Amino acid sequence: MEKEDVESQKPTPQVDPHDSEDDLALKPQQSNAYGIPTWRKSLILFIVSWMTLAVTFSSTSLLPATPEIATEFSTTTEILNVTNAGVLLAMGFSCLIWGPMVNIFGRRNAYNAAILVLCACSAGTAVATTLQIFIAMRILSGFTGTFFMVAGQTIIADIFEPTVRGTAVGCFMVGSVSGPAIGPCIGGIIVTFAQWRIIYWLQFGMTLLGLILSLLFVPSVQEKNLVIGSGQPWKLSTVLKMFNPLRIFRQFIFPNVFLACLTCGLLSTFQYAILTSARSIFNPQFNLTTPLVSGLFYLSPGIGFLVGSVVGGKLSDRAVKKWIIKRDGVRLPQDRLNSGLATLFGVLPAATLIYGWTLEEKVGGMVVPIIAAFFAGVGLMGAFNALNTYSAEAMPKARSETIGCKYIVQYIFSAAATAAVEPLISAIGVGWTFTICVFFAIIGGFLVLAIIRWSSEMQTWAEKTFGLNKEPQA
Repeated sequence: MEKEDVESQKPTPQVDPHDSEDDLALKPQQSNAYGIPTWRKSLILFIVSWMTLAVTFSSTSLLPATPEIATEFSTTTEILNVTNAGVLLAMGFSCLIWGPMVNIFGRRNAYNAAILVLCACSAGTAVATTLQIFIAMRILSGFTGTFFMVAGQTIIADIFEPTVRGTAVGCFMVGSVSGPAIGPCIGGIIVTFAQWRIIYWLQFGMTLLGLILSLLFVPSVQEKNLVIGSGQPWKLSTVLKMFNPLRIFRQFIFPNVFLACLTCGLLSTFQYAILTSARSIFNPQFNLTTPLVSGLFYLSPGIGFLVGSVVGGKLSDRAVKKWIIKRDGVRLPQDRLNSGLATLFGVLPAATLIYGWTLEEKVGGMVVPIIAAFFAGVGLMGAFNALNTYSAEAMPKARSETIGCKYIVQYIFSAAATAAVEPLISAIGVGWTFTICVFFAIIGGFLVLAIIRWSSEMQTWAEKTFGLNKEPQA
């Protein structure tokens, strides 16, 4: 445990006694930049949030247009849902590709290259002439996905002090949580009045704007590229080790990291279950005939996601300050997890059950499930915010790898929910499907309680068992 005034110091590089010379070449020197002017911090925060908006917008914007796209390419909506699940899987594993690029080319160059790839794939999807090209461009764009979230959270951790970091992460998450929600809404408007291809030209414009802003304002505040000795060339073995996925997956040896990642995965099932299934539930039940009307439903959980992110960030930072006072200046990363317990055990399960069972029993009209979806969104992101920030703080020497682990697990669950939710609703009904989501959320709540109670012991056990040096507080 360390005093809060140690936060402004640069943490020491991680050194594993079992690392080879090549391993040590890959260990980055971490730094922070708390002294950047507030106006530029705010602008950087907007840019990294904007890019998560652009990439998550792509993951759901086609949902209202699925029948139209299926007709044009002579396929079925089920095939397109499976394709969308594939995009989410690609997003989850994108950090395995772009993480090493950071070490080789630097975070700023890798970040801008990823934006350029997303920009090109957006244009490619818009002009796709066959289903094969459409799927290829969608999957390729997915492979940039979570890198924007990992890099964004790492940048935030570099430039914002811990006592305001939760608020910053809450603002950052506005992009990542509003994209999946406003994507179908905007997609519904576009496909009602124009061709579905306009959706991807809009995404092209969004990513192009992000690229310009990033080139102008995002600094290279990051881990420095390291080679063994100044001026020595990269060894092939060193470069290959960068692309070894075990560099990320070995963070799972820490039980606190594994449980936090698993909780995020469990929670993400509700998010993508509600987003993927909305049109197939609402259109036949309420006789909705246009994608515009069903697309407007997504505003309800979307606004809930936004409110939950911002409020959750404020509560997260308040919890940190409270526990710093209680411990006479000592801060533990897991302290902020206390802020999400009320929403995780209360707001999210209650709202989700009301949503699922009012639709199942066909009571309350459209008003009740729409209101319930809003509060479920608030509850979901109120819990998610603290977990997202915790993942950036639990292992400061391997911050990017830990965040990458979280998104891999999160998007595996998201992809499974996307592919399975409509068949599951057909088999057991809306009520029981979302009751399963509630069950997952409650399990996640107990996992969070375990992290709060035993996180330090879990991390100490892993460090002793695997011979690792103790992590400083971030």
